[in-house]
Amino acid sequence: MRNFRGSFRDPLLYLRAFSIIVLVFGVFLSFSPVSGDFLNVKTFSPENNEISQENLFVCQKGIGEIGISNFSIVEGNSLECSSPPIFINPKVLGSIGSEDNSIGLYNGGERREVIEYTVETGDTLSSLSEKFGISLDTLIWANDLQKTSKVKPGQTLLILPTSGVLHYVKKGETLGQIAKKYKADAEKIVAFNELSEEEIFAGDILIIPDGVMPQPVQTPSQSFAASQVPLANSYFIFPTQGKLSQGLHWYNAVDIAASCGTPIYAAAQGTVSKTKFSNYGLGNYIVLSHPNGAVTYYGHLQSILVNPGASVSQGQIIALMGGKPGTAGAGTSTGCHVHFEVHGARNPFGG
Repeated sequence: MRNFRGSFRDPLLYLRAFSIIVLVFGVFLSFSPVSGDFLNVKTFSPENNEISQENLFVCQKGIGEIGISNFSIVEGNSLECSSPPIFINPKVLGSIGSEDNSIGLYNGGERREVIEYTVETGDTLSSLSEKFGISLDTLIWANDLQKTSKVKPGQTLLILPTSGVLHYVKKGETLGQIAKKYKADAEKIVAFNELSEEEIFAGDILIIPDGVMPQPVQTPSQSFAASQVPLANSYFIFPTQGKLSQGLHWYNAVDIAASCGTPIYAAAQGTVSKTKFSNYGLGNYIVLSHPNGAVTYYGHLQSILVNPGASVSQGQIIALMGGKPGTAGAGTSTGCHVHFEVHGARNPFGG
């Protein structure tokens, strides 16, 4: 017993114990499940006697991949750059980075979409124009109203993202003609509507920033709404497998929900006018022009399987459904669905 107690006075005992702890710690690190390939840790440099602030502690090389940083021993007695094992996937990042889209705020607070607003008690045309930062004329033109009109609770109004006019592009129109009609700047129209090479297509709905409705004052039905072509009941087929998750909303659209990756079909025979990604709502989308003049939009797509200019037959698979928040092409969607929109004809699935 005396010999055992005396062993605590032996300085080599503590050295052996420390060596065992260091050995176990080293073995633990060597079997760490996190690959060093994901990491790019800046360690202490004796030459410049400083630690870089870049990639300090937790380092990321791929989207959504955050791992444990390597340990560096400084002067034999200190550990540098330690962190807990944290893993963040794209869904979590999407949730963290999402905005409150109740009034269509995107891209750092700049709204680019037309939204539908339900009038509340106490609202007036003047208060709404001030609330949304648009001119009173803009609100009146978009909703076929007069300055003396009264709005009622429950009434739905279209709210433009900026002061100006909505315009429905008709066959043969040019951007120059449209700009001249509304006394607007063609370059502003291109920039605001994310047009590439000033290309516009029949069926497009454009926002004309700072545009002025020509005299005599025209109503929206005269200025931007397309004439409704008659359709047979079977002209459009249901464009996917799923169920309606939202009825008619701006612009003549319905939402159809199913699992992400569900095939999207051409609702009718037509030509692919454009395939595009929009930062302001639809995400990845396809526009089809049909022989009778109607135009259909398919938004929130995971994958696009056709190219502009291609001819498609009714029922042909043109895309895969997307819409999962935080994924590529989802836009401002809150779940897996397709936004199916009809221009120039009745949407047969809107009830």
